[in-house]
Amino acid sequence: MSTSPVVQNDPPQIVACTISRDVQIFDLLIEDMEAALGDAWGDLSFEDAIAFLGQPESRSLQFVTLAMDAEDEDNLTTISEVIATAKAAGVKVILIAEDVSPTALHQLLREGGDEFVPYPLPENELARAIERVLTKQETPAPQSGEKGFQASGDRAGVIIPIHGLAGGTGATMLAVNLAWELANIDKKDPPKVCLLDLDFQFGSASTYLDLPRRETVLELLTDTATMDAETFMQATLTYGDKLHVLTAPMDMIPLDMITPDDITRVIQMAASNFDYIIIDMPSTMVEWSQTVLEMAHVYFAMIELDMRSAQNTLRLKRALQSEDLPFEKIRFLLNRAPGFADMNGKSRVKRLSDNLGISIEVQLPDGGKPVVQAADHGAPMAETVPKNALRKEIMKLAKSIHDVNQADTAEANA
Repeated sequence: MSTSPVVQNDPPQIVACTISRDVQIFDLLIEDMEAALGDAWGDLSFEDAIAFLGQPESRSLQFVTLAMDAEDEDNLTTISEVIATAKAAGVKVILIAEDVSPTALHQLLREGGDEFVPYPLPENELARAIERVLTKQETPAPQSGEKGFQASGDRAGVIIPIHGLAGGTGATMLAVNLAWELANIDKKDPPKVCLLDLDFQFGSASTYLDLPRRETVLELLTDTATMDAETFMQATLTYGDKLHVLTAPMDMIPLDMITPDDITRVIQMAASNFDYIIIDMPSTMVEWSQTVLEMAHVYFAMIELDMRSAQNTLRLKRALQSEDLPFEKIRFLLNRAPGFADMNGKSRVKRLSDNLGISIEVQLPDGGKPVVQAADHGAPMAETVPKNALRKEIMKLAKSIHDVNQADTAEANA
């Protein structure tokens, strides 16, 4: 009777590790790691991770997932050391956080976290984060000349936030198209225009202009204290060789993770290098909303002829006036306004204005399906539907803004 030797398969090479106080707390993370890597991963405590990442054996690691919850905030020094050791070893770090304060998360991203995924993990989000960190490639920064311009730091740009007071009022549409019209308002001496997408969760300015989202945006936002003109310009992208855009980050981040000081630095940097700064605001009011309002030269609030806009306008008005904030900076724009011959619609607009105690200074017509199609194609209306009635009104608004600015500049220099 013959016997066959027992075949012993080598265990798979470990290419990733979870690092946590206790990995069993994060059972969904275990499931997602097994789904993504099979048996090619391990788990470490924070203390063991520091020792292991400093050894040659850790060079086989491609990334680590660092999982933490609110109880770990007292141990941020050790966790920061884990991140620093991983970065020194050339290992990517994905932060998995549950009920962690924005301040702590902000600190860890500044320390070198490459990705952030909330816990409980959204479906397939860990797999997408792994793919991003392993294939991460930076888009080259815009070059000077035709593709951009050198930051000068000698400008005092006009700051114009645009805030939709209800979903679907067209705030991003206006922000993108107004920025493009301003960038093309003077063919001989075009102003320098920057579009800032500060809707960190659902910002879609990049989609409207078919621009990629990059990791450098989050890196900039989470370390504004060391930001200079060069790093700011590298984080922006150009559209049509004329418009500079700071897109929303690649992934959702908490709106309050970015502080008022961060927002102040970003806007000040933009204002010192551009003539016009158009800001696409989140619909939600956050801690730094007051910062933007106070820095703004004029603050556009987009509304529609419906009950949602009326109620939210009253809420905004009461909130600002109760805190003695500059409500007078708000300029209300009505999107999808009634046509010239719609007398009933015009009467409704007047009643809305009177009942809310506001002045609706700009009425934008309904551009119809071509507006949506232009956004889906990733191009401003000026390039896709130049004769659209909505595009023409936005062009008039841009010209009015530029004319007023030119007059003010001439008066100041007189």
